[in-house]
Amino acid sequence: MAAETKSLGELGLRAQGGREAQVTGLSVDSRLVRPGHLFAALPGTKVHGAEFIQYALRMEAAAILTDREGAEIAKAELAASDAALIIAEDPRQALAYTAALWFERQPEVVVAVTGTSGKTSVATFTRQIWQALGRTSANLGTMGILGDYTAPLAHTTPEPITLHRVLRDMADAGVTHAAMEASSHGLDQGRLDGVRLSAAAFTNFSQDHLDYHANFDDYFAAKAGLFARVLPEDGTAVINIDEPRGREMLEIARGRGQRLITVGRNPAADLCITSQRFDATGQDLRFTYDAKPHLVRLALIGGFQADNVLAAAGLVIAAGEAPEAVFGALHTLVTVRGRMELAAKRDNGATVFVDYSHKPGALASALQSLRPHVMGRIVVVFGAGGDRDRLKRPLMGEAAAEFADVVIVTDDNPRSEDPGSIRAEVMRGCPEATEVGDRAEAILRGVDALQPGDALLIAGKGHETGQIVGQDVYPFDDAEQASVAVAALDGKI
Repeated sequence: MAAETKSLGELGLRAQGGREAQVTGLSVDSRLVRPGHLFAALPGTKVHGAEFIQYALRMEAAAILTDREGAEIAKAELAASDAALIIAEDPRQALAYTAALWFERQPEVVVAVTGTSGKTSVATFTRQIWQALGRTSANLGTMGILGDYTAPLAHTTPEPITLHRVLRDMADAGVTHAAMEASSHGLDQGRLDGVRLSAAAFTNFSQDHLDYHANFDDYFAAKAGLFARVLPEDGTAVINIDEPRGREMLEIARGRGQRLITVGRNPAADLCITSQRFDATGQDLRFTYDAKPHLVRLALIGGFQADNVLAAAGLVIAAGEAPEAVFGALHTLVTVRGRMELAAKRDNGATVFVDYSHKPGALASALQSLRPHVMGRIVVVFGAGGDRDRLKRPLMGEAAAEFADVVIVTDDNPRSEDPGSIRAEVMRGCPEATEVGDRAEAILRGVDALQPGDALLIAGKGHETGQIVGQDVYPFDDAEQASVAVAALDGKI
């Protein structure tokens, strides 16, 4: 376990006036401060954490980490206190490195993956390959921590104190290999800084999170931080070079001197997809590595899954496993919950899939990838979230209209917004679609529309088990609703 106390010097920190302090713990929430803690007062989108310094001092914090603005906000309280003051140009990054030094340990091998879509699948497949090879492993991200160690997480990429605590706990539990999702928010806020990565992967790039990032370039720059800043120079970058921005990411990694494993259908890729054959239950994948062909059966729906599988294979190879052993494990991979998951099947042979795709590019990719597996029509049920990027709503409608045969627009976590207004914005991209506000009814209608050979894609929520309306979260599981609808329509309940 971590030492009971550490000095500021041991944590890599220097206080104003050369002041020293013995730190007993770290906090970013003033309500969790205990005597002797270092309290990190970070700038926020709505309020600066320095507004809570007075409460942290009341709880006997031994040290305060903040920026110049924060020190000015709490100037009077700090002047009247004995607490050591650390002023950092980038207090978020400083906290991340401090947390790494406080908790000290992490699994021997840690890899990370970023991209607009595919992070959860790549991290999960990476963990599954390691498990097939006998490594004690886990993956952490959107669905919490899964594998040989399990725990819930509130965020895809947790804030540094939580992240380094769980990495230490995983290591203490015997986990030797970990794969983590690196969100753009997490990278932008320096949450991964201080994590010792062996390798990192880039999957793809399309519109998302423009409610947080100023523009596309800002969004890309956040993701590029994984290779430009977090992955060390002796690490390995696994990059999908079919992506236009992937080639930019390649140059960033090359400029840092990182080793490279490229993925894609481009003949220049190290892990190169040469052909795929699809059927109702999965696909046969042929790819080359070092100019040698390999053929593997994947029980995975969607052509894009081949990209995710090879990105995961690249990470595992980069982390030290023998390529032949890695390729021999690929047939064991199973789909991630809520990622092109077969949720139900009608008596007439029609299928129902649930997918997390809640962005225009991801929805288009999911529908396009489902097409080769389907002999009949594709029906899609989807919506758009409230209090999130509004620009993507009509784009999602356009994707549905272009790549599905029957489109039903419904609600998907409207949060504080008017659900009807959200649906109207989506419908601008698919004016011929059917609008059904109640998500359960929309799923029932989608299932009812299925004829032999058809498939229904219920998009947007994936593994989620709640519908957020206002401040309330109502139980709702797309896969469960699909099963109930199939059973009811096929006369089984």
